[in-house]
Amino acid sequence: MNAAISMRSKRGLTGTVAADAGDLKLRAYVSFVPAISASDLSLSVEKPGSFLIDFDVPQKDIKFQFMNTARVLEKQLNMTYTHWRGENRTILDGTLVLDHNNKISASYAIDSSNCKLKYSHVHRGVFTFEPCYDFGKNSWELALSKTVLDGDVIKASYVTSSKALELQWIWKSSFNKDGRCKVSASFNLAEGLHTPTLTAESFWNFEM
Repeated sequence: MNAAISMRSKRGLTGTVAADAGDLKLRAYVSFVPAISASDLSLSVEKPGSFLIDFDVPQKDIKFQFMNTARVLEKQLNMTYTHWRGENRTILDGTLVLDHNNKISASYAIDSSNCKLKYSHVHRGVFTFEPCYDFGKNSWELALSKTVLDGDVIKASYVTSSKALELQWIWKSSFNKDGRCKVSASFNLAEGLHTPTLTAESFWNFEM
């Protein structure tokens, strides 16, 4: 059994407890948000690579997710079907793995007929370039990340439609071997270059 705790500045505390039951993974997730004095509990059962059922207890909403893999022209195609019953929303995702460093992904929302197309390229194992085009908003989303030092990751992302720029730094926790910390700075360039919104997160994983 594994337990994980995540703390985010000004956003409260979240905790996850996961257990294996044969081929299935059982998970309970709870979030405490002091700002609105409320908690959120969700339960899920998953068979990796096959299906996921997630139940949001307060909202009484269920998410169904089914995964499958096929071969297309000797390339691996990963497909995912996701449906939210309460919102009556369905998304189809597909990722074509061209090789170890290149893949193409597409996401299609059936209710809105919106589609996103993304290309991912990994250069020399440390630099990742990910352009994405949103057909619904007729805009680009760009993400750049680089692995530095001993596994630390620096990432920058930009959304042209909202002119939102985000910078992230993720590093391994010195207190927990499987934990990590993340600091983010978000800029709304549509309002000019002002002081960014800063967010700090920390994650800890434990064996129980």
